[in-house]
Amino acid sequence: MKRRFVLLLMCLILISSTTTVLSSCSDNSNGSSTNTDYQLSDTIENGAILHCFCWDFETIINSLDDIAAAGYSAIQTSPINECLVGESGGMQLYGNGKWYYHFQPTDYKIGNYQLGTRDQFKKMCKKADELGIKVIVDVVPNHTTPTTGAINQNLLDAVGGIENLYHKGNMYDISNYGDRLQCTTYKMGGLPDINTENKDYQDYFIDYLNDCIDCGADGFRYDAAKHIGLPDDPTEKEGVKNNFWTRVTSEVKKKDIIFHYGEVLQGSNDRCVDYIDTIGHTTASSYGESVRNAVINGVIDSAFVTDLKVGSNESCVTWVESHDNYINDGNWSAMTEEQVILAWSIIAARSVGTPLFFDRPYGASVEDQWGMNRIGASGSYMYKDNTVKAVNFFHNAMAGETEYMYNPDEDSCCLEICRGNKGAVIVNMAESLDVDFETDLADGSYTDRVDNETVYTVNGGKITCDKPLKKNQVVVLYNEGYAEYAPTALVKVADDTQLVYSEDQQKVKLEIENAETGTYSLNDGKEKTFKDGDTVTIKASEGTDGINTLVLKAESEAGKKTYMKYFFTNSDNIGTSTASFVEKGDCVYFEKPEDWGDNLYAYVYNNDQQQNAAWPGNKMKKSKGNKYKYTFVYDWENAMIIFTDGENQYPGQNEAGLPIESKKTYTVE
Repeated sequence: MKRRFVLLLMCLILISSTTTVLSSCSDNSNGSSTNTDYQLSDTIENGAILHCFCWDFETIINSLDDIAAAGYSAIQTSPINECLVGESGGMQLYGNGKWYYHFQPTDYKIGNYQLGTRDQFKKMCKKADELGIKVIVDVVPNHTTPTTGAINQNLLDAVGGIENLYHKGNMYDISNYGDRLQCTTYKMGGLPDINTENKDYQDYFIDYLNDCIDCGADGFRYDAAKHIGLPDDPTEKEGVKNNFWTRVTSEVKKKDIIFHYGEVLQGSNDRCVDYIDTIGHTTASSYGESVRNAVINGVIDSAFVTDLKVGSNESCVTWVESHDNYINDGNWSAMTEEQVILAWSIIAARSVGTPLFFDRPYGASVEDQWGMNRIGASGSYMYKDNTVKAVNFFHNAMAGETEYMYNPDEDSCCLEICRGNKGAVIVNMAESLDVDFETDLADGSYTDRVDNETVYTVNGGKITCDKPLKKNQVVVLYNEGYAEYAPTALVKVADDTQLVYSEDQQKVKLEIENAETGTYSLNDGKEKTFKDGDTVTIKASEGTDGINTLVLKAESEAGKKTYMKYFFTNSDNIGTSTASFVEKGDCVYFEKPEDWGDNLYAYVYNNDQQQNAAWPGNKMKKSKGNKYKYTFVYDWENAMIIFTDGENQYPGQNEAGLPIESKKTYTVE
């Protein structure tokens, strides 16, 4: 007997039409004709979201045709607020620059050096709207940059001075996340905790949200939402109201259609259910962990991957991975892109949750977390993989259909997700599996929408196919609601291209699909045409600070555009402000934060698994004031350094160390 988990979304019964077909096109339900207009969801809630992690506005604009063609109904930007300009404006994701500086607000105005200007954001929203794509802005209301001297005077004036900007508990770090007063008023991760109960601050922040909406935003992700109090949470002062959430969800413009969701990383006393009821939606971090573990272990038992783990109200944004767990818990090295796609096929085929696809940095792998390591550039081509695309359009077409999940023939290495009797997604992790098992699909013939070739037959509640399922194969089956789209163009450099190279120059092979020719531009020079297989020479002597930029563009016969911007770095110029080689006798300094202990250590390591000592490293010597000194006792190549007092550390837990520059004084930013 097959095991079923039936999940009914009553709210969807009221939805008569959940997809938007852009401009006019013929009826493609039988797949007999093609068009270039994509069936996307009318609402964020019922579609799929692409997290454009650290993509700048211009990159998103140039990628929107591809995003629509991949079936995403919404995009999520990184934070667009004014922010700390870290490390002299370095633009590496991690190294000479950091991805997290845009999570360190200095003011709540649109535009920053990492993503672009307000006008560019507005232009991006306009282009997205033309394609039927909604825009979610990641907002950071809970904290500012720890470099408080960089905070804009306009913000300070608006809230009545810096003494009114923060909670009194801001002088303490959270030590007990189960204590709600600590969780909502103390400092988290060294980031100053804003007094979100301050009405003047709320007014200022709501003005920011409304400006985003005026520019075209359709929704918001609230960073660190569980660190902002719910209405019945304790407050620092008697008579103060925890009404931040009530106000931001009820007083923004277009309040009836704006999509709100809070980042609530689950753990001790996280009150996830209450945040859902108050905000509208939250993340489902524990569910993402369950799906990741299931796929990593190759056991996708329906009992393990059904429960969202948030209680009865399942209004959640689901993910395989987010930027938080990708960066902080080692997930980048635990899952291959193939495994991410398998897991995505599970969550995006479902009726519950709004799935969000985190697009990893371009060139990242289980050996290399940051890949091309560049803020502003688009990420991995994984977001528009054929399987991902097929599942996304399945998700859009199946809105409102009841869900049945079970393991065919009780095989926990294979999972079938049926949506009513209209469609099914089969995810197989077995070595090989014959297709001869039960299904809820209506009788008929179905072509796999991933390969657009293999035919599956359903008769009397049983599905068969003359081809067995291969290991790590995903099959997407549906007829009603399917449309055959014109092929999109693809431009890329050859897969074996080295983005970091050691010679004076290298030849890069250019590839193009579904277009006769494309154009390339090197270092903002004149656009030149290229054909598949042409090469371009990258020279270390050109570009800026040893970094060359290569932009590829093409247009399909149907008029849809594609784009990719590559950054090539000569290894002699990696982090031009840092030393790749440290000599014996070189030294560095560290400015001790006031709340750290007096015994400081320097932990030095490199990728060859060498270290100066077991954690926490070697003890530093006190120099002058709060400055401490560490002297290297032997030569190091490509070493990194972490400073700690045994409890606190900089950079933080699970973050890479800092590149070493001799005689530099490091300060916590």
